[in-house]
Amino acid sequence: MKCREVRELLLDYQRGRLEPDRARELRTHLEACPTCARAEAAEALLTDILDRQLPQHPAPLALKRRLAAQWPATAAARQSWWRRWGRSLVPAAAVALLLLVTLPLYYQRATDRQPGASEMVREAVNDYVRLLASQHPLEIESGGIHQVKPWFEGRLDFAPQVAFEGHAEFPLRGGAVGSFLDRKAAVFVYARRLHTISLFVFQAEGLPWPAGGLRPLGRVQAHVTGSRGFTVVLWQTGGLGYALVSDIDAPELLQLAERLTAPLPQPGA
Repeated sequence: MKCREVRELLLDYQRGRLEPDRARELRTHLEACPTCARAEAAEALLTDILDRQLPQHPAPLALKRRLAAQWPATAAARQSWWRRWGRSLVPAAAVALLLLVTLPLYYQRATDRQPGASEMVREAVNDYVRLLASQHPLEIESGGIHQVKPWFEGRLDFAPQVAFEGHAEFPLRGGAVGSFLDRKAAVFVYARRLHTISLFVFQAEGLPWPAGGLRPLGRVQAHVTGSRGFTVVLWQTGGLGYALVSDIDAPELLQLAERLTAPLPQPGA
């Protein structure tokens, strides 16, 4: 079993949805692969946060009874409508309407199911959750971008290129050395009100970057998607990859992404 296939099946494995032979095969792989074992631990942590620690709000009993009373009548009404009009519909028109409604949804879901997009988005969310769960997420407190960036010298084998130093709406809290899939990453931590925003910067070569579903963003083409209530923005430029992750709404996160992907200032400008 390959690593990519294991990552796709982790959630089903943890919830006992796999066939016994398949589960044993996956468990054997986890015992021999430290990278996938870390991904399995991160998936378990994420599931715990989302499924058990977030507040649950049950529906009122009156609402449940009202829905139960209305449901059979709704179903009967639909069946009666189809019996009256279904045979008179032109088949070609029905097919055309079906395609008009479903093709955009199918295209979006197909884009989200790209192996590259799935793997990288999952990794970005898992790394973000690990950051939130850490007792000491910042190794360098922010004194401005010109203090945070030099701190990475000697700790990484590349120089992270980040020009946005933060402002009142998106202050820069600090940074840390993290990981993204199989390589080290520079982590820049911004904030939006009480929300944490993480920017992972890493070497882009050799990663399964999504090829579809890209949109113009600043000077780059970015992949923007949501996963488990988090917004993820992925892009690459100048040999480096970037993953921006937070639980704030996509329009707000894209405001920061626009600043991060703006053209870098030229020396002496």
